[in-house]
Amino acid sequence: MSDVLRTGNRAAAPRPLRPASALAGIGKHAALLALSLLAVFPLYWMIATSLKPEADVYGAAWVPLRPTLDNYAAAWSSIPMARMLSNSWVTALAQTLGQIATSLLAAYAFVRWRFRFSGLIYGLIALTWLVPFQVIMIPNYVAISGFGWRDTLAGLIVPNLASAFAVMQLYGAFKSYPSALIEAARLDGCGDFAILWRTILPNLKAPIASIGILLFITSWNDYFWPLLVTTKLEHSTIQKGLQMFISSDGNMWGALMAGTTIASLPVLLLYLLLQRSIIDSFVKGGLK
Repeated sequence: MSDVLRTGNRAAAPRPLRPASALAGIGKHAALLALSLLAVFPLYWMIATSLKPEADVYGAAWVPLRPTLDNYAAAWSSIPMARMLSNSWVTALAQTLGQIATSLLAAYAFVRWRFRFSGLIYGLIALTWLVPFQVIMIPNYVAISGFGWRDTLAGLIVPNLASAFAVMQLYGAFKSYPSALIEAARLDGCGDFAILWRTILPNLKAPIASIGILLFITSWNDYFWPLLVTTKLEHSTIQKGLQMFISSDGNMWGALMAGTTIASLPVLLLYLLLQRSIIDSFVKGGLK
């Protein structure tokens, strides 16, 4: 009996790793570590520069030797940062929610309903994603000016309430959703809106969250449209305000890095809150 147990233990024992496999694993982890450091280093350098005095900004020290918050005070007082951050929050959230709402309805219509020229209409929507912004900025600007929306939040938000990219991404997610569950919900007496709200959305939180954060980052980092529509800093977003620290007379690198750090915090916070959903979405997308 003891011989049998010893034989079973030997069979269950894991095989030792070969030297070549161990070296390959170490090499992969070293490469991933190097790439991670390469990705994080600009963020670290931005924060480190924002904590350096003006005299040390051009120094070669990797760590602030005399850390100070003077750059943050200068950035906060040089531009109406509180108002611009508020405008950025309102604009990014409104655009993200509007784009998700319109994309959900459009993607559900394309997947659920069969109507004439549906493929053509979807193809035209996909083609609009390839059209550069410079092609449509003049018609949008003329329309905004005609409505009297210059220097207003409506002028920043309304032209960007639809996203062809979000429609295509959600169309793929809806296409992979089991049609049997939709038919079961319809047999239970649910309408299209109830099916979308109660059946599909609870099971597609991960892709919606990942698309939402991409839309939010795109809206938050938008610079050219606020520059075109707004003339006063208090009516614009934070991205336009950061440009005020760069001029032909000289660049205020310390204040610029401090302002950029403040402007980056909302995006980092949003990623931390939705990190699990974003990773799950990317993993599921990779498995497909």
